[in-house]
Amino acid sequence: MSVSNYQELTVWQKSIDLVIEVYNLTKHLPKEEIYALSNQMRRAAVSIPSNIAEGQQRQSTKEFVNYLSISRGSNAEIETQLIICNKLNYLTVEQTQSAMSLCGEIGRMLNSMIAKLS
Repeated sequence: MSVSNYQELTVWQKSIDLVIEVYNLTKHLPKEEIYALSNQMRRAAVSIPSNIAEGQQRQSTKEFVNYLSISRGSNAEIETQLIICNKLNYLTVEQTQSAMSLCGEIGRMLNSMIAKLS
């Protein structure tokens, strides 16, 4: 997997799309969640492309795989938080459908990259 720049990675591009999606969704959460669930969701979403970028710029494949694993964990965190938003009736399944779909796609891509690089 040789790319000269993390921005060329489709998984990084998709994760940027997820960040935008999460930021737009969290605008609909109740005000009392601004420093709790909303903040946590945004941080987890931003963590995904950030760790992909940092890992790709590291000197070793082993380090890159570690950062991809961290991204995978943040992706699962977002999925979980979206489910929580649905269960609390903060957001509808329809509202979170696009983000959940992106999470699934990103998760599969990260799993594939990790398998290829390990």
